[in-house]
Amino acid sequence: MNYPIERVAVIGAGTMGAAIAAHVANAGLPVLLLDIVPRELTPAEEKKGLTLEHPAVRNRLVQEGLKRTLKIKPASFMSRAARKLVTVGNLEDDLGRLADVDWIVEAVVEKLEIKRDLMARIDAVRGEGTLVTTNTSGLPIASIAEGLSDDFRRHFFGTHFFNPPRYMKLLEIIRGDEADPLAVSALAELANRQLGKGVVFTRDTPNFIGNRILSIHGSHVIDYALENDYRFEEVDAVTGPLIGRPKTATFRLQDLVGIDVAAYVGQNLHGLIPDDEHRYVLRSPRVEKLIGALIENGRLGNKSRAGFYRKSKGPGGKPVFEVLDRETLEYEPQQKVELEALAEVGRIPDVGERLRALFDERFAEDRGARLAWAATSQLLGYSAAVAEEIAYDIMSIDNAVRWGFGYELGPFELWDRLGVADTVERMEEGGFEVAEWVKEMLFAEIETFYRVEDGEVTGYYDWATKSYADIHIEEHEIEVDSLRRDAEPVASNRSASLHDMGDGVLLLEFHSKMNAIDDGLVAMMVEAREQLDSDAYYGLVIGNDGPNFSVGANLKQVGEAALAGNFEGIKQASGALQGALQELRYGSKPVVAAVHGMALGGGAEIVLGVSRVVAHSESYIGLVEAGVGLLPAGGGLKELVRRIVSPVMELKEGDPLPLAQKVLETVAMAKTSTSAAEAREMGFLGTHDRIVMNRAHLLYEAKQEVLQMGADGYLAPPPAAVYAGGRDLLAALEVMVWSLQQAGYASEHDALVARKIAFVIAGGDVSSPAWASEEYFLELEREAFAELVSTEKTQARIRHMLETGKPLRN
Repeated sequence: MNYPIERVAVIGAGTMGAAIAAHVANAGLPVLLLDIVPRELTPAEEKKGLTLEHPAVRNRLVQEGLKRTLKIKPASFMSRAARKLVTVGNLEDDLGRLADVDWIVEAVVEKLEIKRDLMARIDAVRGEGTLVTTNTSGLPIASIAEGLSDDFRRHFFGTHFFNPPRYMKLLEIIRGDEADPLAVSALAELANRQLGKGVVFTRDTPNFIGNRILSIHGSHVIDYALENDYRFEEVDAVTGPLIGRPKTATFRLQDLVGIDVAAYVGQNLHGLIPDDEHRYVLRSPRVEKLIGALIENGRLGNKSRAGFYRKSKGPGGKPVFEVLDRETLEYEPQQKVELEALAEVGRIPDVGERLRALFDERFAEDRGARLAWAATSQLLGYSAAVAEEIAYDIMSIDNAVRWGFGYELGPFELWDRLGVADTVERMEEGGFEVAEWVKEMLFAEIETFYRVEDGEVTGYYDWATKSYADIHIEEHEIEVDSLRRDAEPVASNRSASLHDMGDGVLLLEFHSKMNAIDDGLVAMMVEAREQLDSDAYYGLVIGNDGPNFSVGANLKQVGEAALAGNFEGIKQASGALQGALQELRYGSKPVVAAVHGMALGGGAEIVLGVSRVVAHSESYIGLVEAGVGLLPAGGGLKELVRRIVSPVMELKEGDPLPLAQKVLETVAMAKTSTSAAEAREMGFLGTHDRIVMNRAHLLYEAKQEVLQMGADGYLAPPPAAVYAGGRDLLAALEVMVWSLQQAGYASEHDALVARKIAFVIAGGDVSSPAWASEEYFLELEREAFAELVSTEKTQARIRHMLETGKPLRN
C-alpha cells in the first residue's frame, strides 16, 4: 500500500503541537491545527457578551496557541506563506475534518488516559490507512493504542520531535510491534526529505534514546558538581564546547529547558525505570533540595528570568550576568573560571585530541579535568549500559545525541577517539562497571566501535552478530571530505579548491577562515570559469561543508588596505570579484550556488550573481556591509535593482520609488533573512531557485540542478539592462534617509552610508531616467565603496568589528 502524505492535522496547540504544525507548514504542507473547546469564558469575552457557543470562544485555545507560536523567537515559521498554510479548529466542531487528512499528529498533555480517550475519538472518524502518530516523550506506545481497531494499530506509532521542531534535527520514530513497516517508512521518508529530519528508530522504552541517556547524564553531572563543590559557572565552562557540547553546557541548559520541566521529566522517568541501577541520580537528595528551593521561589530559568543564572543591570544600566550561590541562594557576579588544564588544552581544535590531552595523567589533580572525566566517562558507560535496551544499534544512539542535543560526537564516536581499551581500563579502575558487550568486543580483538577504511567510516559494531555491519551511504548525501578522499582536487589554493563531483560537475569549495572572500578565493572562481571552458565539465556547484556558506569579504584585508591608503587596490579587489561573478553568470554552462547557514555581504553577492541557487531552508542571506560603514561592491546592489526595480519599469506606468525604497531599506539597514523562504520574499532568491529542507542533501540536489539545467539545454542569459531612475528617484530616496536621521534612527555617518547606497540604487544623478549597462552600475558600486572606506568613521567601524565582533554606531 502506498502512503502519500499531502495533508496533515496536529492535535494540541501547546508549545510542541503548534510548533510541529508550523514546521510541517514550512515544508509546504497544509495543516489543520485543533485543540479543545474552553469550558469557561474569559472576562474579556464576558464583557463582549459572547457565549461558550460563539466560534471565537470555541477556537480561543487553538488561536492562542498559534499566536504564541507566531511570537516565539527564534521563529517557528520560516515565512509568511507558511503561516497561511495553517488553519485552526476545535475537537468538538472540527473532529470530522480528520477524515480528509493523511497524517494525524497527536501532541496533547502527557497523560496516558487523556491520550487513550483522544485516540478512540480519532479512530472513529479517521479514514482507512490514515497515519496517526503520538509525540509522546516517554509513554509506552503500545499502551496508547491498546484496544483500538486493527487498522488504527497498523497505522499508529510514535514520532518524538525535539523542541524547537524547526531547528532540532532529531526525530525519534518508535514503530512498536504492530505498525505496518511501509507506513513507518513512508513517514520516515517524508520526515527526512521534506521536514529535514535526521530519523532515528528507537525501541518502545521510557524516554526512548535521547532523553533517556541525557536525563540520567545531566542529573549525574549536577549531582557530581554539588557533591564536589563546583561553582555553577565552573561546571558550564567545563561541560560546554571544551568537551564538544553546546554553550548551554549543564546549568544554562537547565535554565533554557525550564528547571521545573527538567525536574518533572526526571521524576517521571525515575518511576518508569525501576530496574535501571543508574536512576538514583534522578532523585538525588542534594539535587532535589536545590531544585526544590528554586522551584519554590519561582526561579524556573529563562522563562522566569532567574534560575541558575540571572541577567540584571549594573552601573550605568549595563547588563550584568549573575550566578546563583548554592549555599545562600542569592545571586552574585560570575567569577572568571581559571583552571590550568582548560587554559592549556582549550585551543586544540579537534575534540578528540583535546580530550585526550585533558585526560592526561599530568592533569589528574586538576578540578576541570576531573569534572570533564566524570562527565565523559559516565556518558560513555551509561550509553553502553542501556544500548541494547533502548536502541537497535550504536549509530542510532550517536545520531540521537548529536542531532538532539548538539554534541560534536556521539558517545561511541567519542569513545573511539579516546581509545576504547584504554578508556575501559580507566573506567574500571575508577569503579565504573562497563557493559559486558563492550568487553566482549575488545576480547574479540575488535578495537573500535566503528570500522574505518581509507579514512572513511564504513561499518559499525553490531552487538547482535558480534561483528561489523556495513554502513550504507544514502544516495542523496554528498560530503566534500569524501570527494577529497576519492581524488586530488582539480585545483587548489589556501582559500578554495575545485573538486570533481562526477558526471561532469565541478564543485568550488571555500575553505578560508569563515569562508571569507579574499584574493585566493576570487582566483579560484576564475580558475573554475576556465575549467568550464573545456568539454570535460557540464557545470559548476559552489558550496562547502562548513558551518556557513560565506560570511563575506575578508574585513581584515580591507581594513589593512584602508589604513595603508591603498584605495585603488580596494577598488581593484572589488572589480575582481565583480568580474569573476559576471564571467560565471554569463558563461555558457550553469553555475549553481548550494547555500546554507550565513551568506552575508560578498557571500550574498555570490548568491545573487550565479545562474541558480539551491538553498538549505536555514539560510540567512543579507547584504550587511552598512554595519561597518560600507556598501555592497561585488554586484549586490546592481543585482537587487535588476531583480526588483527593473522588471516593474518595463511595464507602462511603472513606479520605481516603492521598490527602490525597499532595496534601500534592505541594504542600508543590513537586513538579513531568517530563512531561505524569507530570502525569497526579500528578493535574494528568485522563483526558479529551490529550497531544500535537509542540509545533508544540499550538495546532491545542487549537482542534480546543474545536470538538469544542462539536459534542458541551458543558455547563458543575454546581457541585462538595468533601470537608472536618476536625480528624481535619488532625491526621493534621500528624503527617506533624511527622515530616518531626523527621527533618530540613523546617525550622521549612517545617513552618509545610506545616501551612497541610494546613489547607486538610483543609477547616480543622471538628469532623466534611462536604461544603463550592468558595468555602469558596477562602476558606481566600486567608486562609492572606495569613498566610504576612505572615511575615518568607516575605518573605525571596521576596527571595532575586528576587535569585538560587534558593530559600532558612530
